[in-house]
Amino acid sequence: MTTLTLTSEQLTRFHEDGYIVVSSLLDADEIELLRNIAKADHALERDAGSRADGEGGAVKLVVRNDLPDDTIYGAIVRSRRIVVAMEQLLGDEVYHYHHKMILKEARVGGAWAWHQDYGYWYSNGCLFPDMGSCMIAVDRATKENGCLQVLKRSHLLGRMDHGKVGDQTGADPERVAAARERLELVYCELEPGAAIFFHANTLHRSDQNKSEHPRWAFIACYNTKHNDPYKDSKHPRYSPLEAWEDARVAEVGRQQWEGMQ
Repeated sequence: MTTLTLTSEQLTRFHEDGYIVVSSLLDADEIELLRNIAKADHALERDAGSRADGEGGAVKLVVRNDLPDDTIYGAIVRSRRIVVAMEQLLGDEVYHYHHKMILKEARVGGAWAWHQDYGYWYSNGCLFPDMGSCMIAVDRATKENGCLQVLKRSHLLGRMDHGKVGDQTGADPERVAAARERLELVYCELEPGAAIFFHANTLHRSDQNKSEHPRWAFIACYNTKHNDPYKDSKHPRYSPLEAWEDARVAEVGRQQWEGMQ
């Protein structure tokens, strides 16, 4: 089990850069359980949607709004190490907005266009961009297999207009091009179990996976209590999120994995 206490330096980095990377957010046992469960989970394969990337490829992903008590996915979303960190970073109580698994397979995994998450969460009735995500590497993430890319400090640009890019929603290409000329591009290469916490206005993308190695990633998305949407949408409005002790991730994961054998 891994614990997490954010330092004042990490909080400063998040507010200045729009993201922070945390190594070993999940320990070796926890990430092995998550990987084994996810890759044996027939429901993920059954429910995976495919979104064309406008570059000749497509991304497979599964988005969930429900938060079951008996899956490792729900235990991770509720894990105190993540919930408390997100509340520190966003300055308020947070709740589960949704979570998703990105299934970027070897050789065929598609790209994600440049976008801000708030670029489309805005339309769900969220008045403020006071939202964030924690992306955990299930497989090793490298430049070769299409790791996450971010533009440092891009969250300070404010929300950009977004439009269709293939089957995806992408940020205004003209403004993205201008931002890329001025801001540092960072490739977020991660070992399994490492994570990146990023602000909802941080511009990010990923390339197609043309390597021999898959890049799956689990993403937990949170909204703040004061930002409870003013209208219903496909994602939930505010309800209290119970933070579980971190040890529950392995406990629930082992029970789920045993039940799958």
